Amino acid sequence: MTSTIKTNHRMRFLLSGLFFVMVTLAFAQTKNQFTAAEQQQISIETPGLFARSNAFNIDFSILSDKEYSFPLPVGKAKLINNNSQLEITTASGDVVKAMFDGVVRLSRKVDGFGNVIVIRHNNGLETVYSNNAQNMAQVGQRVKAGQTIAVVGTDGNQGKLIFAIMVNGGRINPETILGFKSHKLRKRTLLCKKGKGQLVDISTVESTEEEPDIVDDSFEDTSQLKLDLSALDQERWAYPLPGGHVISPYGGKRRHAGVDIKTKANDGIVAAFDGIVTMSGPHYGYGNCIRIKHRYGFETLYSHQSKNFVKVGQKVKAGEVIGLTGRTGRATTEHLHFEISFKGRRINPAVVFDHAKKNLQQVTLTLGKNGSITSKKSK
Repeated sequence: MTSTIKTNHRMRFLLSGLFFVMVTLAFAQTKNQFTAAEQQQISIETPGLFARSNAFNIDFSILSDKEYSFPLPVGKAKLINNNSQLEITTASGDVVKAMFDGVVRLSRKVDGFGNVIVIRHNNGLETVYSNNAQNMAQVGQRVKAGQTIAVVGTDGNQGKLIFAIMVNGGRINPETILGFKSHKLRKRTLLCKKGKGQLVDISTVESTEEEPDIVDDSFEDTSQLKLDLSALDQERWAYPLPGGHVISPYGGKRRHAGVDIKTKANDGIVAAFDGIVTMSGPHYGYGNCIRIKHRYGFETLYSHQSKNFVKVGQKVKAGEVIGLTGRTGRATTEHLHFEISFKGRRINPAVVFDHAKKNLQQVTLTLGKNGSITSKKSK
């Protein structure tokens, strides 16, 4: 993919997610998913969090506006209790919002905390909302980011929420990922490593200067541009798992964020386009994962590898072997989980690739500066 080259721009942050890395894990929607202890205790270990790896990453830079919400959008926040919690004040009667998509693990009155809701998120975090006047979500309920889950409690004539973020039952400083004044997520990656017992070591990866030949200002003077995939030279693209066949498509009932492609164990996975590696390492649920940034705002993700061959910051060419197929993370067989994102939004890889022919679609894509993308058959 070719583009106008300009320098001194910042690279959008790695890994993912959610969350979401942003990461998609399929949690059940019934109370039976959680033990009695999980439904009673605020701080408790997350089962299976480190079952397949002693570390995972959460990339907050890839989340869209719909995948994140500040708990009280008009509230004022300050750190309390040795920087382990946020006190957020607002108008009496305001409603509390879920920060990320997830499933309600606990919803009850707890001595010393008032009415409490705990949400387990797809990215490995849990968020805690306490001092509620009324809980409006039940255990086992799946909620979306920004969904109302409670009515804020009061302190005198003012509404007040006590909010916390947990990993494996331990609270982390909310300022690690949140800007209190802006109410925005910090564009960084959280690295979570298993410590002794229930403890988790938390560190962050800061953004770095973007490589000049990956910077894309194609939308600087226009709101749309056209990209004819049929006109791309063969050396500028490659099917990510040559010879593979699709065993699980994009979307469907389980909201599959990519496509699963299978050949054999330890088969070579190749970069789909020229780009720069922005993540290479274990990622919660994804196992060994690689993310590559390309021109025009595209990114590709490759996961479940038995081994990664590339490092963050490394330039790769289309067709270059970047890893081997495996079943690390939440995988039941050796395969490649492959995702394509445009402007931070996941799209169906079939928009770009014809999986049956292992070829690019013979289409012209109309790319919008706002992240929209439409397809029309090339002439």
